Order: sequence, then structure tokens, then C-alpha cells
Amino acid sequence: MCGIIAVTGHANAAQTLMAGLRRLAYRGYDSAGVAVHDGESIARLRAAGALENLASLDPESLSGQCGIGHTRWATHGAPTAENAHPHLSADAAIAVVHNGIIENADALRAELQAEGMTFTSETDTEVLAQALSLAVSRGEALFEAVLALMPRVQGTYGLVALDRAAPDQLVAARLGSPVALGIGGGCRLVASDPAAMVGFADDVLHLDDGDVARLTPDSIAVRSLDTGERTIEATTLTAEVNDAGRDGHAHFMLKELCEQPEAIARTVSGRLDARFGTARLGGLNIQPRDLIAFRGVKLLGCGSAHIAAECGAHLIESLARLPASAEAAAEFRYRNPVIERDLLYVVISQSGETYDTLAACNEIKRKGGTVIGINNVIGSSLARAVDGGIYLHAGPEVSVASTKAWSAMVCALGLLALYLGRVHDLSPSAGASLVKGFEALPEWLEQTYALRPAIREVTPLLTQARSVFFIGRGNAAPVAREGALKLKEIAYIHAEAYPTSELKHGPLALIEPAVPTVVVLPDDELLDKSIASLAEIRARDGKLIVVTDSDDTRIDAAAEAVIRLPKSHAALTPIVLGMGLQLLAYETAVALGREIDRPRNLAKSVTVE
Repeated sequence: MCGIIAVTGHANAAQTLMAGLRRLAYRGYDSAGVAVHDGESIARLRAAGALENLASLDPESLSGQCGIGHTRWATHGAPTAENAHPHLSADAAIAVVHNGIIENADALRAELQAEGMTFTSETDTEVLAQALSLAVSRGEALFEAVLALMPRVQGTYGLVALDRAAPDQLVAARLGSPVALGIGGGCRLVASDPAAMVGFADDVLHLDDGDVARLTPDSIAVRSLDTGERTIEATTLTAEVNDAGRDGHAHFMLKELCEQPEAIARTVSGRLDARFGTARLGGLNIQPRDLIAFRGVKLLGCGSAHIAAECGAHLIESLARLPASAEAAAEFRYRNPVIERDLLYVVISQSGETYDTLAACNEIKRKGGTVIGINNVIGSSLARAVDGGIYLHAGPEVSVASTKAWSAMVCALGLLALYLGRVHDLSPSAGASLVKGFEALPEWLEQTYALRPAIREVTPLLTQARSVFFIGRGNAAPVAREGALKLKEIAYIHAEAYPTSELKHGPLALIEPAVPTVVVLPDDELLDKSIASLAEIRARDGKLIVVTDSDDTRIDAAAEAVIRLPKSHAALTPIVLGMGLQLLAYETAVALGREIDRPRNLAKSVTVE
């Protein structure tokens, strides 16, 4: 979601801030700004829209060695320059950037207005700047003022504040929104994503909830609201730079689709044991003798991660014969869930910073559950919160719509299902067959990508559609959901997904020529039943686009278009068919001229509720 970058001790702070903001742009934003201390006062520039609008104001002309920058995704107030961060207090003494939502902002604003403070924006963040300014005007140091204010703030925050009276000092705080501190040669940095600091910092420290940090060019001091002064161990900054360019591709999404075979190869690398037909997952930190005690698995995620969890639940039940279910993380934590000690909980997030997923993880841990995580970012909040897990190693994903990361999530869950299956009842020969499937998966995905021209020919059936149904049975049902989500995200076409068996229980009433149906049709034991459903749609003049790995000629007789993908191992068809749907959504969005990498109203990493 929003992005933060701050630096103290760099010769040209503004230049560092703009470089960091460009690396944060992939997260989604609608305005941006910087503020730099010139030694006497705080100079600020802000602009609505793209970073180019901010760059046109020549922010790098601002002189100073200490500053803060921000990309905003609107929550309180429209995406205007007036609502963009950084926010200045009325006396221009304090500047603040903030990720998150202040739930009691109205009450705090009323208190400050009673003190005579005036406001110039609609944001909740300005409340923080004004409250800190009031405290500093009464003699408090900024660090102490932040410590005193934070217990009064309800909601979430990752913030950095700059004080006119302290030209080389930054104060950062975290509650529910990621904040990382960077150590470079002669400078210190703060960022919401460590990738923003690559090239400027060598080592990184991660704040925990309730931490407040004071940074100068050569020092970092951290105090916890709960435990007082504390020391955080620094680790080498290994984040990858996200602004490497599209390498000749029209969009980042296309580049990431092209990279999918390589990403999956990294996900499985070193994790396959052909000799015993199983997976090597030492990062789980759970021994097989302990795994055998779990009687079921609960998987949690949001958005595409939730859909990946549904695929994972199906894989675990079919391969390990363990009860498994998937649930939206945001709903899970609000129903006061009963945490069972003999369930294994799996939390899934590409970024490792998804707020609702982190909150669900923490709720499980508070109640004594065992939690493992699946995510793509080493050192992320989720990676540090769980008991163990699996890193995806999919590489940076810049486009808002997830492609290679979703496939890598399902792949990692397939490895987990294989591992659990071999602990339980999966035979060595069945395990060995799946290991061969994982080894061949990158090649099947390369073959799928090569079908782009054929997939492009199908898009006229979708570009004129008023709405689109996606259907599938068994392990194809969640794949259909992911296909519908992708079409909604980037093509802006209304799409709904249902299990094929549910068509006759209501949705069939909406079938007509203007509402095509995309059928996800794996060549499995339900093939005949699914083909029978095609006839039901045809009988009502519905148009059919079938995405399949079957050669059955009955499909061709029923459908307007058939996208035939490589036949893979039955357990891995969700990944191959899912990539076919990703390509279909992409080509449809291109035909409609959509903004593909940054679709309207969406952000890459959702770090608020």
C-alpha cells in the first residue's frame, strides 16, 4: 500500500528519497511527496498522481542531509496534493509520513482544535503532525513526544517524523505496519520496504509493534512501549531492487508471466527428494514425528493468497488424507476463533506484510497454536512472526496483479502436501511421481507461455462481455476463482466464479449470449460431468471458452473457443491452468487498453484493514 522512505546523513537527501519512492511505486499510490530539512527549516513538495508529477517540481533541488518521502494510497480524503504526505504541523515545526489508519482521528482532531490547532487536509495523518507539534512546543523532545502519543493512537501506523529543531534526527514508530531501519556508510535510513534502501544501506533492522526509534547519521536507539530500551540485531540487507525495468516487455505483468517458469524452478530448487519421493522442508522447524500428531490443517490468506490456500487445502486432503480447509484471514480473526493445538495453521502472504494475515497469525500464536508461513520476502513481518515456513523465492513481483507469486504459493503448498503425504499415507511411488511432476513443471509453464498468440485470438469473446462466469470442479474450482479475480483486477470486467455443480442452483438464470462462461476443465475423473454442464450452458445460448488439458473432442463440439494447455501431473494442473487464465486476463486487458500494472483503486501490499 503506501510507501515510506527517510534518510539522515546523506549528502543529497532528496535524491535518495526520490530513488526510494521510485522503488516503492509498485505497491500502488495516488500521490507522493518529500520534505527535506535544509538546516533551518523544513521544505516540502507534494503532487497528486504519478511520481513524474512530483519529479516535475524538481525535488532534487532541495538541499539538506535529512528528509522523509512518501507514496500515498488514499484512505482519508481524496488523492490531492493537499492530502498528500508529508504533512506539516500548522507551525511548520514537525513533518510526518504515515502508513496505516488512525481509527480515533476524529476524536484527536477535536481535542487539538480545542487547543486552537487548525487543519488543512482531510487526512488522519495530519492529526499526528499537529499533536506532536503541540507536545514539542511545550518542551518535549520529539522522541519523547512520539512515545507519549502512541498509546493514545488507536489503529495502525508505520510513521517517521522530522523536527525543525533537530536537523539531523528522524523518529520512527511501528504498530501493525512494517518499518525497517537501514545502516549505510555515514547515514541511517527508514523504509516501509527494505528494497527502497538498496544501494544506500548495507544492513537492516526491523522494528516490532510498539517500537519507537531515534536515528541520527551515526546512531540508532530503539525503545519499546512495553519493555523500554532494547537492542535489535542487524542483518545484511538482501532485498532485491524492484525498479530494474521491464526488460523489453510491454508491462511488468507480462515480464512476470514470462519469468514464471524460472520462479517455479527456484521454488522447488533443493526441496525435492527423488530417492524417497518426498520434499525437503527444513524451514518448517517441525520434525516428521511431530507432524504426525497434527490431525488437520487450516490455511489462511487474503485475496489471491486465500485462493492459493483453497488450492492447498485440496492438495493436502488428496495427498495427505488430512482434513484441510481455507479461510479468509480477515474473517478468521474477527470470529474469535477456537485455536486447536492439534491443527497446523498455515498463513500465506506474498509480501509477508498483509495486515489481516499478520493479525490472524498473531491471534493464533497468542492462543497457543502452531503457525507456519508461506511468503516471498525474507525478513518480512510474517517471516519473523511464524514458527517456521517456506520462502517462495519467486523474485520481486512489481505488477499489482499477482502471477508468478500466486503460482509459487500453490507450488509451495504442493510441496507441503507432498511432505505431509509422505509422513502419512502417500506411497513412495506416488511421491516419486509427484517429484517428477515438480521437476517438469517449469517446462510445462514455458509451453503455456508460448501459447500467447492462440490465447490472444480468444479475447474478442470477452472484450464485449457485460459479465463473465468462471466455473470449475474439484481442484479447478479455486483456479476459476483466481481467473475471475484476474479479469476483474486488470480488465475491469465483472466476473464471478462458481463450482460447476452450483450453476443449476441459481447462476444458470443469468446465462445468455452477452455473458460468456470460461470453463476450467482438467482431464480428471470429473471430466464427463463437466462436459455435461457445457451442454446446459449451450442450451441457453451461452458462449463457452474452455481452458483445458484434455484432448476430448466433445469439448470442441460444445465451445466457441478452446485453449489447450500442456498435460501435467494431476496435482499440479491448478498451476498450469492458472497460468493460462492469467494470460487470458492479460491479453483481454491489453485489447481493452487498460492500465495493467497499476489497476485503479488497488495496491500491491495491503498493510491496513
